[in-house]
Amino acid sequence: MAVTQFLGAFNDNLFKQMMLLLATPTAVQLAAGDAYDRQSLAMGVFAAAFLIFSGYAGYLSDRISKRPVIIASKVAEIVAMGLGMVGFFFYGTIGFGGMLVVLFLMGVQSAFFGPSKYGILPETIRPADLPRANGIFLMLTFLSIIFGMALAGGLLQLVGNQHVWVASLACVFIAIAGTLTSLLVRRVPPANPQLKADWQAWLVPPDILRLLVKDVSLLWAILVVSVFWMVGGMVQQGVNALGKTQLGLNDAKTSILAASIGLGIAVGCAIGGYLSRDRVNRNVVIVGEIGIFVTMILMSLRGGPHQHLLGYYGSIPTLIAMGAFTGMFIVPIQVALQSRPPREQKGRMIATMNQFSWIGILLGAGLYAACIAVFDAYGWPRNTMFAVTAGLMLPVAIFYRPKDEALSAE
Repeated sequence: MAVTQFLGAFNDNLFKQMMLLLATPTAVQLAAGDAYDRQSLAMGVFAAAFLIFSGYAGYLSDRISKRPVIIASKVAEIVAMGLGMVGFFFYGTIGFGGMLVVLFLMGVQSAFFGPSKYGILPETIRPADLPRANGIFLMLTFLSIIFGMALAGGLLQLVGNQHVWVASLACVFIAIAGTLTSLLVRRVPPANPQLKADWQAWLVPPDILRLLVKDVSLLWAILVVSVFWMVGGMVQQGVNALGKTQLGLNDAKTSILAASIGLGIAVGCAIGGYLSRDRVNRNVVIVGEIGIFVTMILMSLRGGPHQHLLGYYGSIPTLIAMGAFTGMFIVPIQVALQSRPPREQKGRMIATMNQFSWIGILLGAGLYAACIAVFDAYGWPRNTMFAVTAGLMLPVAIFYRPKDEALSAE
């Protein structure tokens, strides 16, 4: 399952980063007035797919065994990546708008994959092992993000914007490999085979709403995850804009900046999993959220020839640190969302988390676009985005204190 997730996340980020780099103007293009930042549009389309389909995906992952849902999702990934390759080949005809359709389909596939890939963990391992398992699982996930983002910039630099379809051919092979590994995932019985299908399956089911109202810790975890991903989506776009538009970097170096966050997250997930061990450790969360805020402030500081105090080489260690604090922050929350719901509701709870996460990302995409318009109107540099995200994280850093609790050993 970890290998399948690794390949899936690698593919998602390779393809999405290629799209985001194509959507990010260089400083020269921006000055000439013949381009604008379309990253928020791409992120919005990707988020919309999750928002629409995550609820039903959660129902499906509880209604039938999670294993066939995982395999079917990976087969769909092959189809989506194949369409992506064809779309990039005809990019001159269909343009960026046509590729947004492919990005939406990739988001649909990932939406169905999500509840089953996380929901199957507590069905196959002991609760006490969830922190370490999530640490390893998320570490591999974010290592794949590193490789996907870094490779995206390198491939675009190598083949050029006119031959992106050659680079996207790699996505097809990765999807095939992920489908083959998914066949080795352990078989598990359906969590709730009597679950009825109705229109509410597309939204947040009533029993999940009742659980969230009853369990305030779960409700706060869901809301914090939503804010976290809203900020995360803005940071990803902000890093690309900082590199290409503000610092004047090429696609390869810009992707190294983006991959630096992933490297840090991989390390932070391992640390968070180790320090949490058999419990939800609130101290790990507190250190993580404060560290995220501080590193964002550092990234927003102005100075130097490009109005960015840290510059390219100073940004890399700062982004790695930001990622490390992010990994420490998210692992205990992920464990709580997996361990607290009853077995028959885990898939739908993960789907609800996904819905709230992508509501956050969708709001972040809109907020990013609004911020860019303000920055351009007042001549502010792109790294001002990190000051905005720091402001959004500040209430979380001040007020969010999750419940510290031990997990069952069985």
